[in-house]
Amino acid sequence: MKKVLIANRGEIAVRVARACADAGLLSVAVYADPDADALHVRRADEAYALGGSAPSETYLDMGKIIAAALRSGADAVHPGYGFLSENADFAHAVIDAGLTWIGPTPEAIRLLGNKVTARDVAVRAGAPLVPGSDGPVANAAQARAFAEEHGLPVAIKAAFGGGGRGLKIARSLEDVEDAFDSAVREATVAFGRGECFVERFLDKPRHIEAQVLADTHGNVVVVGTRDCSLQRRHQKLVEEAPAPFLSPEQRERIHASAKAICREANYHGAGTVEYLLAADGTISFLEVNTRLQVEHPVTEETTGVDLVQEQFRIAAGGELSFTEDPEPRGHSFEFRLNAEDPARGFLPGPGTITAFEAPTGPGLRIDSGVRSGSTIPGQYDSLAAKLIVTGADRAQALRRARTALDEMVIAGVPTVLPFHRAVVRAEAFTGEDSLGIYTTWIESEFAEPLAASPEIAAATAGTERSELTIEVDGKAVRLGLPAKLLGALLNGGGSPNGGGSAGVSAAGQPAPEQEPGALPSPMTGNIVKWVAEEGAVVEAGDPLLVLEAMKMETTITAHRGGTLVRRDMQTGAPVARGDILAVIS
Repeated sequence: MKKVLIANRGEIAVRVARACADAGLLSVAVYADPDADALHVRRADEAYALGGSAPSETYLDMGKIIAAALRSGADAVHPGYGFLSENADFAHAVIDAGLTWIGPTPEAIRLLGNKVTARDVAVRAGAPLVPGSDGPVANAAQARAFAEEHGLPVAIKAAFGGGGRGLKIARSLEDVEDAFDSAVREATVAFGRGECFVERFLDKPRHIEAQVLADTHGNVVVVGTRDCSLQRRHQKLVEEAPAPFLSPEQRERIHASAKAICREANYHGAGTVEYLLAADGTISFLEVNTRLQVEHPVTEETTGVDLVQEQFRIAAGGELSFTEDPEPRGHSFEFRLNAEDPARGFLPGPGTITAFEAPTGPGLRIDSGVRSGSTIPGQYDSLAAKLIVTGADRAQALRRARTALDEMVIAGVPTVLPFHRAVVRAEAFTGEDSLGIYTTWIESEFAEPLAASPEIAAATAGTERSELTIEVDGKAVRLGLPAKLLGALLNGGGSPNGGGSAGVSAAGQPAPEQEPGALPSPMTGNIVKWVAEEGAVVEAGDPLLVLEAMKMETTITAHRGGTLVRRDMQTGAPVARGDILAVIS
């Protein structure tokens, strides 16, 4: 390998570009229109436009990505995580194009990326399991029938996904239909496939995972364990390595079964085998992520293993640089820095970062896809950066984390920093003898009052890009510019809107009037569905509609009691923060 195209964006694309530089490889970035000025574009040796904004027409478009790889002269493709990283068809297409795929074989991705067949592999490997459906269920009625037979709660999961997308928990039979429909919608948006299966959900479990590396020479190692129990909406917020408070027997069973699963699937590359650990000590296989994980840095910091370099080594046909499970050294935490307001139910808030100031000191690492002036688009995941803190043991790592989180500055968009600062002081998380948190602890027990962010930002107006043709030495060249800047140039340097005035919104439209009882949208996104009917009598807190933004669904509730008068906004309609959704009179 000499030149690697990175089929991703954000902080993971920056991470892989830096690994390429370390390995003496050239890196190629691809970007959607909103990412034209993103950090990963600057960090790569070359960058190619995909054209478009939506994930489906950019980072999920296999043809465009492979065309960019061939045009650039790349001889390998690294998928990062998310998007097409666990898509067997994409892996096949890369290989068929004569390129090296930096990941497991398409056959292994198809086998383990499908949670139904992955369960079959786990059964053959002797891994512990809870009851689950034999395959994807066809509809909500079948999901309900499973719940009636095996009991509640049940988890409805995207068969071809991960990262918490397309995962819904139903705790009553009445909730199953809505949970199933929501899981299918999220899975379709995030992964392009909506098949879902059902399994029993262990109440109040911890989330434990094993980082695996396997080469083509028969070597399979578990690089270490991680605990990823601090989650919101079943997506991780804080991870740590090694997983604390495991008995030697539990750790051995996780290591042994993870290796057995990988051998059974003839797995090659980096991967993660995930488990749930119930309060009574029951361990149950959850899934296999056939890619690099967001939280891989905590494993790197506690083992000294560069997982991306090992991916390069395996893809090139080499052996792992070690063949025995490494013993962990010290303890490490990763804090995901998402553009969300935890005081508003982790409401996503895209916008422009006006200040990004990272802390310094021993044991600190920042993996970032942004800097001051970067824009976080509303079309993609809310993750902007990660703060990784390492100490000699868990107690020291926690002390360093408190200081680092207090010093971290991100302005211009809401972030989850207030939550992180609170949780590293919460007794349930900092106990010396046990871990008092579980996968739904944030929703169920976290009660620390957090100040609402003053910076819930609508997607920044004017970040769209436009193109025009210019002539350079007689050659026509297409030049891409921010639409707002191009408008100003075409207007002789004046306002692209022909001048501003009071009472005009950032998008150049009259600011909506706040009539009595009006319910403004708290976020920019798209309407998924209306829950309440026109003219319904509602109470404060009743669900009215569902919005989708940054790949997550958010239920908007009534802010007061009264009669609902809906605005003329249909399913799929875009809304901006501040748009009036309805009036409750």
